Amino acid sequence: MINTFEGKTPEIGPGSYIHPSADVFGNVKIGAGCWIGPGARIRGDYGRIEIGDHTAVEDNCVIHARPGEQTTIGERVTLGHGCIVHNATVRDWAVVGMGAIVSDWATVGEWAIVAEGAVVRQHQEIPPARIAVGTPARLLGKVVGDDVKAQWVGFKQLYVDLARRYPAGLK
Repeated sequence: MINTFEGKTPEIGPGSYIHPSADVFGNVKIGAGCWIGPGARIRGDYGRIEIGDHTAVEDNCVIHARPGEQTTIGERVTLGHGCIVHNATVRDWAVVGMGAIVSDWATVGEWAIVAEGAVVRQHQEIPPARIAVGTPARLLGKVVGDDVKAQWVGFKQLYVDLARRYPAGLK
């Protein structure tokens, strides 16, 4: 459900799909070709949320920001099922795994992976193309090789394609 809150209406880019059971309200901007899954909650009630083009927000994710602040999700990001991103920045091509938490003022770099269930603490920075695991998150390794990135691009395209298929497929 897309709702205006205190005069602020979400901006939804062309070709983006928002599942009927998802909630998007307030000061939110969603780019083109995004997929917002069932049960996702994107709350721009007292902070701003910006989501870049071709990003997947999977089932039951929560995205929120502190009063007067902003959560920024880059382009071609994958937010795994049930993850939470709160008042943080997730840069282009990153993955936040299922059930992971990215907390206030944290940054996840380009092509970085936050593993399933990991907790990125306040102000913590996950460098570009690094893998972070555990609670609290610690660096484990690097995302290496063009072949790995090429495979990753293919996985991300699956959700871009779902954004096109869902409107007709649910009838």
